[in-house]
Amino acid sequence: MADGTEEAAFTVDELAARAGVTVRTIRFYSTRGLLPPPVIGPRRVGHYGRDHLSRLALIEELQHQGMTLAAIERYLGQLPADLSAQDLAIHRALVATWAPESPEPVTRAELERRAGRALTDEDVERLGAMGVLEVPDPAAGGGYLLDGSLLRLGVELLDVPIAHETILASRTVLLEHARSAAQELSRLFRDEVWGPYRERDPEHATAAMKSLSAHMQPIVVQALVTAFQRSLREELRGAVGAEHR
Repeated sequence: MADGTEEAAFTVDELAARAGVTVRTIRFYSTRGLLPPPVIGPRRVGHYGRDHLSRLALIEELQHQGMTLAAIERYLGQLPADLSAQDLAIHRALVATWAPESPEPVTRAELERRAGRALTDEDVERLGAMGVLEVPDPAAGGGYLLDGSLLRLGVELLDVPIAHETILASRTVLLEHARSAAQELSRLFRDEVWGPYRERDPEHATAAMKSLSAHMQPIVVQALVTAFQRSLREELRGAVGAEHR
Protein backbone atom coordinates (compact mmCIF):
# COMPACT_ATOMS: atom_id res chain seq x y z
CA MET A 1 0.00 0.00 0.00
CA ALA A 2 1.13 3.56 -0.59
CA ASP A 3 2.53 5.30 2.45
CA GLY A 4 -0.21 7.91 2.49
CA THR A 5 2.12 10.92 2.02
CA GLU A 6 0.23 12.06 -1.08
CA GLU A 7 -2.92 14.06 -0.38
CA ALA A 8 -2.60 13.43 3.35
CA ALA A 9 -5.40 15.93 3.97
CA PHE A 10 -7.72 14.33 6.52
CA THR A 11 -7.56 14.36 10.28
CA VAL A 12 -8.77 11.20 11.97
CA ASP A 13 -12.16 12.84 12.59
CA GLU A 14 -12.50 13.88 8.94
CA LEU A 15 -11.48 10.41 7.75
CA ALA A 16 -14.06 8.81 10.05
CA ALA A 17 -16.79 11.15 8.78
CA ARG A 18 -15.97 10.48 5.13
CA ALA A 19 -15.74 6.71 5.61
CA GLY A 20 -18.87 6.50 7.77
CA VAL A 21 -17.08 4.82 10.68
CA THR A 22 -16.07 5.89 14.16
CA VAL A 23 -12.67 7.21 15.20
CA ARG A 24 -12.46 4.24 17.54
CA THR A 25 -12.89 1.88 14.57
CA ILE A 26 -10.06 3.58 12.67
CA ARG A 27 -7.74 3.30 15.65
CA PHE A 28 -8.72 -0.35 16.10
CA TYR A 29 -8.03 -1.14 12.43
CA SER A 30 -4.66 0.60 12.76
CA THR A 31 -3.67 -1.55 15.74
CA ARG A 32 -4.62 -4.69 13.72
CA GLY A 33 -2.47 -3.55 10.80
CA LEU A 34 -5.45 -3.09 8.47
CA LEU A 35 -4.57 0.59 7.99
CA PRO A 36 -1.09 2.09 7.64
CA PRO A 37 -0.09 4.83 10.12
CA PRO A 38 -0.95 8.46 9.33
CA VAL A 39 1.54 11.09 8.29
CA ILE A 40 2.48 13.10 11.37
CA GLY A 41 2.28 16.82 10.67
CA PRO A 42 2.70 19.98 12.72
CA ARG A 43 1.76 19.79 16.39
CA ARG A 44 1.97 15.99 16.15
CA VAL A 45 -1.40 15.79 14.37
CA GLY A 46 -1.85 12.69 12.21
CA HIS A 47 -3.12 13.17 8.65
CA TYR A 48 -4.61 10.52 6.38
CA GLY A 49 -4.81 10.27 2.60
CA ARG A 50 -7.22 8.94 0.01
CA ASP A 51 -5.51 5.56 0.13
CA HIS A 52 -6.69 5.24 3.75
CA LEU A 53 -10.22 6.12 2.66
CA SER A 54 -10.12 3.57 -0.17
CA ARG A 55 -8.78 0.89 2.15
CA LEU A 56 -11.60 1.54 4.63
CA ALA A 57 -14.10 1.15 1.76
CA LEU A 58 -12.48 -2.16 0.78
CA ILE A 59 -12.61 -3.40 4.38
CA GLU A 60 -16.31 -2.48 4.51
CA GLU A 61 -16.97 -4.41 1.27
CA LEU A 62 -15.12 -7.48 2.57
CA GLN A 63 -17.11 -7.36 5.81
CA HIS A 64 -20.30 -7.05 3.77
CA GLN A 65 -19.35 -10.30 2.06
CA GLY A 66 -19.18 -12.01 5.46
CA MET A 67 -15.42 -12.08 6.04
CA THR A 68 -14.14 -11.94 9.61
CA LEU A 69 -11.47 -9.43 10.64
CA ALA A 70 -8.90 -12.22 10.81
CA ALA A 71 -9.76 -13.26 7.23
CA ILE A 72 -9.63 -9.62 6.08
CA GLU A 73 -6.23 -9.29 7.73
CA ARG A 74 -4.91 -12.23 5.72
CA TYR A 75 -6.61 -10.97 2.55
CA LEU A 76 -5.10 -7.49 2.77
CA GLY A 77 -1.72 -8.96 3.68
CA GLN A 78 -1.61 -10.67 0.27
CA LEU A 79 -2.11 -7.42 -1.67
CA PRO A 80 0.90 -5.57 -3.13
CA ALA A 81 2.38 -3.08 -0.67
CA ASP A 82 2.34 -0.12 -3.08
CA LEU A 83 -1.36 -0.03 -3.99
CA SER A 84 -2.66 3.48 -4.54
CA ALA A 85 -6.12 4.77 -3.68
CA GLN A 86 -7.20 4.08 -7.28
CA ASP A 87 -5.81 0.55 -7.16
CA LEU A 88 -7.78 -0.13 -3.99
CA ALA A 89 -10.93 1.27 -5.60
CA ILE A 90 -10.48 -1.10 -8.54
CA HIS A 91 -9.93 -4.00 -6.17
CA ARG A 92 -13.11 -3.13 -4.29
CA ALA A 93 -15.05 -3.05 -7.58
CA LEU A 94 -13.79 -6.54 -8.39
CA VAL A 95 -14.67 -7.87 -4.93
CA ALA A 96 -18.20 -6.43 -5.13
CA THR A 97 -18.76 -7.88 -8.62
CA TRP A 98 -17.49 -11.39 -7.96
CA ALA A 99 -18.81 -11.82 -4.42
CA PRO A 100 -21.72 -14.19 -3.87
CA GLU A 101 -25.04 -12.99 -2.56
CA SER A 102 -24.99 -12.09 1.10
CA PRO A 103 -26.84 -14.54 3.37
CA GLU A 104 -30.27 -13.36 4.43
CA PRO A 105 -31.94 -13.87 7.82
CA VAL A 106 -34.97 -16.20 7.78
CA THR A 107 -37.19 -17.82 10.37
CA ARG A 108 -37.76 -21.57 10.57
CA ALA A 109 -41.21 -21.13 9.01
CA GLU A 110 -39.79 -19.07 6.11
CA LEU A 111 -37.01 -21.60 5.63
CA GLU A 112 -39.50 -24.47 5.34
CA ARG A 113 -41.74 -22.46 3.02
CA ARG A 114 -38.89 -21.78 0.64
CA ALA A 115 -37.64 -25.36 0.91
CA GLY A 116 -41.12 -26.56 -0.04
CA ARG A 117 -41.24 -29.13 2.75
CA ALA A 118 -41.14 -29.61 6.50
CA LEU A 119 -37.61 -29.86 7.90
CA THR A 120 -36.51 -31.89 10.87
CA ASP A 121 -33.74 -30.72 13.19
CA GLU A 122 -31.46 -33.24 11.47
CA ASP A 123 -32.36 -31.75 8.07
CA VAL A 124 -31.44 -28.28 9.31
CA GLU A 125 -28.16 -29.59 10.69
CA ARG A 126 -27.31 -31.22 7.35
CA LEU A 127 -28.14 -28.00 5.47
CA GLY A 128 -25.79 -26.20 7.83
CA ALA A 129 -23.04 -28.75 7.13
CA MET A 130 -23.47 -28.16 3.40
CA GLY A 131 -23.09 -24.39 3.86
CA VAL A 132 -26.67 -23.68 2.81
CA LEU A 133 -27.40 -21.89 6.05
CA GLU A 134 -25.83 -20.92 9.33
CA VAL A 135 -27.44 -22.43 12.40
CA PRO A 136 -27.24 -19.87 15.22
CA ASP A 137 -26.27 -20.51 18.79
CA PRO A 138 -29.51 -21.41 20.62
CA ALA A 139 -28.59 -18.91 23.32
CA ALA A 140 -28.48 -16.10 20.74
CA GLY A 141 -32.13 -16.45 19.72
CA GLY A 142 -33.93 -17.93 16.73
CA GLY A 143 -33.52 -17.46 13.02
CA TYR A 144 -31.02 -18.61 10.41
CA LEU A 145 -28.75 -17.02 7.81
CA LEU A 146 -29.66 -18.54 4.45
CA ASP A 147 -27.71 -18.70 1.19
CA GLY A 148 -30.70 -18.81 -1.15
CA SER A 149 -28.61 -19.81 -4.18
CA LEU A 150 -27.77 -23.16 -2.54
CA LEU A 151 -31.13 -23.98 -0.98
CA ARG A 152 -32.64 -25.99 -3.85
CA LEU A 153 -29.56 -28.18 -4.25
CA GLY A 154 -29.26 -28.63 -0.48
CA VAL A 155 -32.86 -29.78 -0.15
CA GLU A 156 -32.38 -32.31 -2.97
CA LEU A 157 -29.31 -33.70 -1.18
CA LEU A 158 -31.30 -34.26 2.02
CA ASP A 159 -32.75 -37.41 0.48
CA VAL A 160 -29.37 -38.75 -0.64
CA PRO A 161 -28.02 -41.36 1.82
CA ILE A 162 -24.75 -39.58 2.67
CA ALA A 163 -23.42 -39.50 6.21
CA HIS A 164 -23.18 -36.15 7.97
CA GLU A 165 -19.43 -36.61 8.44
CA THR A 166 -18.96 -37.27 4.73
CA ILE A 167 -20.75 -34.04 3.86
CA LEU A 168 -18.46 -32.09 6.20
CA ALA A 169 -15.33 -33.74 4.80
CA SER A 170 -16.45 -33.12 1.20
CA ARG A 171 -17.18 -29.48 1.90
CA THR A 172 -13.75 -29.02 3.48
CA VAL A 173 -12.03 -30.52 0.42
CA LEU A 174 -14.04 -28.36 -1.99
CA LEU A 175 -13.44 -25.16 -0.03
CA GLU A 176 -9.70 -25.72 0.14
CA HIS A 177 -9.38 -26.34 -3.61
CA ALA A 178 -11.79 -23.52 -4.47
CA ARG A 179 -9.74 -21.09 -2.38
CA SER A 180 -6.55 -22.19 -4.11
CA ALA A 181 -8.11 -21.75 -7.55
CA ALA A 182 -9.48 -18.33 -6.57
CA GLN A 183 -6.05 -17.15 -5.40
CA GLU A 184 -4.42 -18.23 -8.66
CA LEU A 185 -7.17 -16.64 -10.78
CA SER A 186 -6.95 -13.44 -8.76
CA ARG A 187 -3.16 -13.29 -9.25
CA LEU A 188 -3.53 -13.95 -12.99
CA PHE A 189 -6.25 -11.32 -13.38
CA ARG A 190 -4.22 -8.76 -11.40
CA ASP A 191 -0.97 -9.31 -13.27
CA GLU A 192 -2.24 -9.87 -16.81
CA VAL A 193 -5.39 -7.72 -16.98
CA TRP A 194 -5.64 -5.24 -14.15
CA GLY A 195 -2.03 -4.01 -14.22
CA PRO A 196 -1.73 -3.39 -17.98
CA TYR A 197 -5.17 -1.74 -18.18
CA ARG A 198 -4.36 0.54 -15.25
CA GLU A 199 -1.22 1.72 -17.05
CA ARG A 200 -3.07 2.37 -20.34
CA ASP A 201 -6.13 4.17 -18.99
CA PRO A 202 -5.90 4.92 -15.24
CA GLU A 203 -8.76 7.44 -15.31
CA HIS A 204 -11.39 4.88 -16.34
CA ALA A 205 -9.79 1.77 -14.87
CA THR A 206 -12.22 1.28 -11.97
CA ALA A 207 -15.41 1.33 -14.07
CA ALA A 208 -13.80 -0.73 -16.82
CA MET A 209 -12.57 -3.43 -14.43
CA LYS A 210 -15.99 -3.69 -12.80
CA SER A 211 -17.68 -4.14 -16.19
CA LEU A 212 -15.05 -6.61 -17.42
CA SER A 213 -15.16 -8.73 -14.28
CA ALA A 214 -18.97 -8.86 -14.42
CA HIS A 215 -18.75 -10.31 -17.94
CA MET A 216 -15.97 -12.72 -16.99
CA GLN A 217 -17.62 -14.12 -13.86
CA PRO A 218 -20.19 -16.47 -15.48
CA ILE A 219 -17.56 -17.69 -17.98
CA VAL A 220 -15.04 -18.52 -15.25
CA VAL A 221 -17.67 -20.13 -13.01
CA GLN A 222 -18.94 -22.33 -15.85
CA ALA A 223 -15.38 -23.29 -16.78
CA LEU A 224 -14.68 -24.33 -13.18
CA VAL A 225 -17.89 -26.36 -12.99
CA THR A 226 -17.21 -28.08 -16.32
CA ALA A 227 -13.60 -28.87 -15.41
CA PHE A 228 -14.71 -30.29 -12.06
CA GLN A 229 -17.44 -32.42 -13.64
CA ARG A 230 -15.03 -33.89 -16.17
CA SER A 231 -12.35 -34.55 -13.56
CA LEU A 232 -14.83 -36.18 -11.20
CA ARG A 233 -16.24 -38.35 -13.99
CA GLU A 234 -12.75 -39.52 -14.92
CA GLU A 235 -11.88 -40.26 -11.28
CA LEU A 236 -15.10 -42.23 -10.79
CA ARG A 237 -14.53 -44.22 -13.97
CA GLY A 238 -11.03 -45.03 -12.79
CA ALA A 239 -12.29 -46.07 -9.37
CA VAL A 240 -15.07 -48.27 -10.83
CA GLY A 241 -12.65 -49.82 -13.32
CA ALA A 242 -10.17 -50.63 -10.59
CA GLU A 243 -12.96 -52.16 -8.52
CA HIS A 244 -14.01 -54.42 -11.40
CA ARG A 245 -10.42 -55.47 -12.02
